[in-house]
Amino acid sequence: MNTWHTESASLEGTEAIAALVGKQLKGGEVVELVSDLGGGKTAFVRGLARGMGSSDHVASPTFTISREYHTDKLTLYHFDFYRLHEPGIMTAELAEIIDDPKAVVAVEWSDIVQHVLPEKRVTVKLVSTGDTARQLEFTYPSELAYLIPKEQ
Repeated sequence: MNTWHTESASLEGTEAIAALVGKQLKGGEVVELVSDLGGGKTAFVRGLARGMGSSDHVASPTFTISREYHTDKLTLYHFDFYRLHEPGIMTAELAEIIDDPKAVVAVEWSDIVQHVLPEKRVTVKLVSTGDTARQLEFTYPSELAYLIPKEQ
């Protein structure tokens, strides 16, 4: 596994970094987002969607568990398992979507679905360093190195 670190001074900066990643998405990728509550996970997904070319409104799926954002070629599926203690039927739905080559999957609070997530995924750890400042750590296999921004 490879690691890349960067920093963002604002939510807009976090979204801009994610938009760079979003521009590189081809379909079939899984992005696991790790942070505390309010850590910037939804801001990151907003940037991913924008970078993919979606004009859909991005909101946290905490209460709905999942949301979809569409582009001409791909669909971004955004899952938030924070409120679930047991994944239930969401396990089968997630597994089916992960196998869709026209889907990109972003997962928050993934502990209860680790057994479904592929090893070949990007994990983004967001750590708060101020009100809106974040340190971002990307962990990824070599096959997904094309997603990592070369510059900010």
